[in-house]
Amino acid sequence: MKFQDLIAYKKGFSLSMKIFHISKSFPKEEQYSLTDQIRRSSRSVCANLAEAYRKRKYPKSYTLKLTDSDAENSETQVWLEFALECEYIDKSMFDELTSESEEVGKLLNYMILNPEKFGVK
Repeated sequence: MKFQDLIAYKKGFSLSMKIFHISKSFPKEEQYSLTDQIRRSSRSVCANLAEAYRKRKYPKSYTLKLTDSDAENSETQVWLEFALECEYIDKSMFDELTSESEEVGKLLNYMILNPEKFGVK
């Protein structure tokens, strides 16, 4: 199995791409702040997940990278809150993206709590 086949990766990647497209409409003055931060954190979810999956042979490294992935997912939620409060996204978009992020978080935590199901010994 490839890391791209993991449900958490697929959902995280999809969320990251939605955020990328939505953030294109953020004001120009946010390009190097909110826009950059929300794109980076949402992409880091997948990057850290991929690293974790490749480190399955090392249980502590596996857990550490998944924890990093979960932290980046939480950071993404913070940036979504800022985007809502700055009125760059509406409440329904915020709710949709936050719900997807919460689902990714649950999947990551499942992977952390059940490492043996992902090839960790």
